[in-house]
Amino acid sequence: MTLDQRQRDLLAEWLPRAEVVKDLSWGLVGTTVLELLQDGDRYIAKAGDAADGNIATEIEAHQTWLKPWTAHNRAPELVHSDEQAKLLVTGYLPGHLVEGTDHEHNPETYRQAGELLAQLHAQSAVTDDFEAGENEKALAWLTRPHRIAPDVVDRLRTLITSWPTPTTELVPAHGDWQPRNWLIHNGTVSVIDFGRAALRPAYTDFGRLAAQQFRTNPSLEQAFLSGYGPDPRDPDSWHRQRVREAIGTTAWAHQVGAAPYEQQGLRMLTEVLDS
Repeated sequence: MTLDQRQRDLLAEWLPRAEVVKDLSWGLVGTTVLELLQDGDRYIAKAGDAADGNIATEIEAHQTWLKPWTAHNRAPELVHSDEQAKLLVTGYLPGHLVEGTDHEHNPETYRQAGELLAQLHAQSAVTDDFEAGENEKALAWLTRPHRIAPDVVDRLRTLITSWPTPTTELVPAHGDWQPRNWLIHNGTVSVIDFGRAALRPAYTDFGRLAAQQFRTNPSLEQAFLSGYGPDPRDPDSWHRQRVREAIGTTAWAHQVGAAPYEQQGLRMLTEVLDS
């Protein structure tokens, strides 16, 4: 595990008798995730490195948006946090990740995930100039290291700079809504990982699923919408979002050395530009 001295000191203060049960860190980014045990109770500690920008976001999400889930044990409760130290501790949710199991292909999983996402999105809404900022981010990705073909880069720049930038309704969004961040326990789905939570259009939380599970199994999308409600994706804004997400996925994955995600991003680009 990789914790700095301040983080170690805080964990010793908050959970003085805790033992590390398992290191759950993903490894692609500088976030350490530990399962801890103290006096028979389990906890999850998340710590960011010097470059981390997600722990503060996750703390804010716990403090602001997770009540509809934590009230029913569908998300972990925040126990301790220190934004400056980039450290938080939550209670432990029983279960295992949906990704890579039979539950990833079960429509009931997606119906529950749709219901949970609707609860998050329904909490508040504001109108803001979202798309202009997202277009700038997409163009910025194209200036960084990636393996998108030069002619495709030129086409993307021309496309993005031609887009309108309408104001958009923003809701509390998870930011990485997919089976990798869902737990299943006794048939019940719950949610983890809020490091990308922010106010965004509701349709942005459909992006990961549309590029992965919905793409190969339409019944999962139908089940998801049966839990979520009316589909928030309109053709024009959804197309623009798909382009931006494909760019971000491809460039980010290349920079962190995640070859499978880079290939997924390149496929996403091909598919959206051909649509």
